[in-house]
Amino acid sequence: MAEKNETLGSFGAAKKAPKNNNGTVHAVELAKRQRDIGVGEFFARNKHLLGFDNPRKALLTTVKEAVDNSIDACEEARILPEINVQVIDMGNERFRVVVEDNGPGIVKKQIPKIFAKLLYGSKFHSKKQQRGQQGIGISASVMYGQLTTGRSAKITSKTDHNKPANYYELHINTQQNKPEIIKEATKEWKKPQGTKIEIDLEGSYQKGAQSIDEYLKETAVVNPHVTLIYVNPKAEQFIFQRVSEEFPKEAKEIKPHPYGVELGVLMSMLRDTPARTLQAFMTSEFSRVSPGVAKEVCAEARLEPRMKPGAVTREDAEKIVRGFQKVRIMAPPTDCLSPITSELLEKGLKKEVNAEFYTSVTRAPVVYKGNPFQVEVALAYGGEQLKDKAAKLMRFANRVPLLYQQGACGTSKAVTGTNWKSYGLQQSGSNLPVGPLTIVVHIASVWVPFTSESKEAIAHYEDIIKEMKLALQEAGRVLGSYVKKKHRVNLELKKRGYIEKYIPKLAEAVKDILGDGESEKEAIETHLIDLLEKTRGQVEDMAFDPSKNVEYDEQFAKIGKEEESNDEKQA
Repeated sequence: MAEKNETLGSFGAAKKAPKNNNGTVHAVELAKRQRDIGVGEFFARNKHLLGFDNPRKALLTTVKEAVDNSIDACEEARILPEINVQVIDMGNERFRVVVEDNGPGIVKKQIPKIFAKLLYGSKFHSKKQQRGQQGIGISASVMYGQLTTGRSAKITSKTDHNKPANYYELHINTQQNKPEIIKEATKEWKKPQGTKIEIDLEGSYQKGAQSIDEYLKETAVVNPHVTLIYVNPKAEQFIFQRVSEEFPKEAKEIKPHPYGVELGVLMSMLRDTPARTLQAFMTSEFSRVSPGVAKEVCAEARLEPRMKPGAVTREDAEKIVRGFQKVRIMAPPTDCLSPITSELLEKGLKKEVNAEFYTSVTRAPVVYKGNPFQVEVALAYGGEQLKDKAAKLMRFANRVPLLYQQGACGTSKAVTGTNWKSYGLQQSGSNLPVGPLTIVVHIASVWVPFTSESKEAIAHYEDIIKEMKLALQEAGRVLGSYVKKKHRVNLELKKRGYIEKYIPKLAEAVKDILGDGESEKEAIETHLIDLLEKTRGQVEDMAFDPSKNVEYDEQFAKIGKEEESNDEKQA
């Protein structure tokens, strides 16, 4: 009788797989072991890919995904967001996360799919700036809560003040990636509209740089139109009040740009297009391709413009890709972006960071591989920030804070690669500058190149890093002007302090030389002090009034532009 070994059946049960006479397993038996891997099943085993590496990070990720969804929903409905976040410590390292918004609510039949089906959403195929994209975030949080506590997520949503709210308790079937409805009902809810989600999960709460508290604070910085009300596990309440009633500019969806298209994607587009000719395909499926440009591309590719898209072979598609690169095509439109703007970014920073000097920059949009992006930078200097420690770096992508993997992020490379000594700050090697400084860097893009599905760090693309450095240098020159002028003022005032100290002795000497009395001595002393105070005012005006000392500012700007030119040559 042949020997037998154990192998796993489709449901994980051990069963025997017969071997051949020579001890090898037959290919038929190997084939029986193969089976489909569900999306939910894959992510259930690889939770770290979605940001659930450890209990502390899992708690933060759950809050982050729920808050991001709420802000998105409110913005799409043009409602100023007011979001309540509550994290309740239930003991035994278990927490309940409750996030409630004043958004438009969710249609009843969509609730189970949105919260309990991975890779389900409306944003993946939409080419415009937006927070979420993959349709994984909130459903992954529901799955993590289910895996760690066995409890279902509770969702309450209301779309009309005249109707009751819909209530669901949901699980995710991870093998089939389908929602399982544990309970479905309607209930009365005082809110006129909105959505509320409750998730129980294993977690760990700790304040600090990578905490829920820091995430919400940074969210308030880059979303000045949002009000956040937060109650932490210690029952402490924090209110991040909005400072702007202005909605972010609505980003418009654009079509792919020919410069960024890859061969496989082009072949899929050719197969699925309803266009009847190759020329019509190019003009209808791509951004900035006019009939004239389409004819030029066809001529470069040596293909007939009236050719049917379905008849294009792989070799033909390669010729089209090369044709796109040879023909000059206008850059894609940038109305797909919604930058914070330098004014509102500075307002948000002033609201959350107590400093003595602020400056901000919004760069003009640029394009990389057919994808428009825009970089914004803000700096806060002085105040209550620690002077003897490294500057604090806040990283953002599409208005979302990035709290983890700072060392692996392209933003960090841009910041540490900037010469901060030129702007009057201390810096050791390729490290963050030392001093009372907060650095904010935001990238707005239709496609942010994250290093992983957890969206925690931006990949090291040279074009993006270069644009970030240019923005940092532009803001740095303004900061450097302030820092160096302040230093000059301090030196001047220090010198005047010495003079003040010796004015009485100087007046005494003048009195003795002239043979005057005590009254004349007091008059001389008063006169000298008045002269000193007048020069003090002139020095302070020169330092902090932009209209004064123009020659110094122009010289400083010239030095900064020379540095930028050197950086570009090195790149």
